[in-house]
Amino acid sequence: MRVALGIEYDGHDFHGWQWQLNAVTVQAVVEEALGVVANHPVRVTCAGRTDTGVHALGQVVHFEAQTQRSERSWVFGCNANLPDSVAVTWARKVEDRFHARFSAKRRRYRYVILNRAVRPTMLVHRVAWEYRPLMVEYMQQAAMSLIGEHDFSAYRAAGCQSKTPVREIYRIDVQRKNELVLLDIEANAFLHHMVRNIAGVLMAIGAGEQSVAWAEQVLQSRDRRAGGVTAPPYGLYLVDVDYPPDFNLPRLFDTHMIW
Repeated sequence: MRVALGIEYDGHDFHGWQWQLNAVTVQAVVEEALGVVANHPVRVTCAGRTDTGVHALGQVVHFEAQTQRSERSWVFGCNANLPDSVAVTWARKVEDRFHARFSAKRRRYRYVILNRAVRPTMLVHRVAWEYRPLMVEYMQQAAMSLIGEHDFSAYRAAGCQSKTPVREIYRIDVQRKNELVLLDIEANAFLHHMVRNIAGVLMAIGAGEQSVAWAEQVLQSRDRRAGGVTAPPYGLYLVDVDYPPDFNLPRLFDTHMIW
């Protein structure tokens, strides 16, 4: 039986999603909790691996179960065995053709920036911080040049292992809510550090350090060295993964619930 789960987590407590030797990761604690409920070892496949410090509100995984459990039992059984910083939000029995990564059509991230002179306290490790005033209008103008299908070599990590740097961005929205600047970006898939590198470029433009045209100049260079600083992980959230409707998966998260 193949089962899909929705998962949310605070990434500050973990060394990223992917299982690592001698490090606590989200995948490791999820698999351990599932193993208790299933009464056998479980390996999960996720929609998108997140880095150390990156959070998720709409992560999706699938796994193979050799034992019969109700969807409710998967949710509450796992949560009883997970740390407070990780929660399973839903479970669905799915067809064998469902794959958490390869069946996904779109992924959406939100990058949250606290934009004020004073550093964060209560929101530390949950937002990025930029002390310089950001001009959201300039950031939005610059972001428009990134929409569409492009070679994003200049916006991916030097160690990115993807076979192709080509991705398609469907939407980028930059908005201000009081002291917070919110960057929402939706694409078919993302390269390693792609959102954080885009955020770093847009923040430099919003602070007046670079011109609006710089985002496109970086894109056309296809050279990571042209792109400036990678923004910190703390403000980054995987908020949603979109699948074909025939899989009938729940989509519980609404970005209006936070920020």
